[in-house]
Amino acid sequence: MNQIQNLLYDALIRSQQVESAALIKVREAIALTSPPGFQLQPQQIHVIIDAFKNTPVLRREGFNFRDRNYKCVRADKNSIYAKCDNDGIVMVKTKSNILFTTYRDGMYPSVCVEASEKLGCYFREKEI
Repeated sequence: MNQIQNLLYDALIRSQQVESAALIKVREAIALTSPPGFQLQPQQIHVIIDAFKNTPVLRREGFNFRDRNYKCVRADKNSIYAKCDNDGIVMVKTKSNILFTTYRDGMYPSVCVEASEKLGCYFREKEI
């Protein structure tokens, strides 16, 4: 794993309240992910990037990811939160990246949100 993947693991996955995480480089439309088995397809990456382009529609219609429709809980220029049953997605935008995290049933959504927002803030400060 590279340095970013190690940071994703240490700051998020190790908390045991984040199932998976990815740092999506918006310009290149590629993702560095953790854990190693978590992969995002190019089409999924573009859907994630496009989510920040039209948040009013996202609030109304939700977010489709991996054949599931997630209800939008929050959507603004910096963060998007969405849930489907007891699973959820947190997306945090930085200067040139999007931090994408997931949680599943049995995890605390608030801890996932807090950890994701803190790491997103760190990335903004470091201009990552």
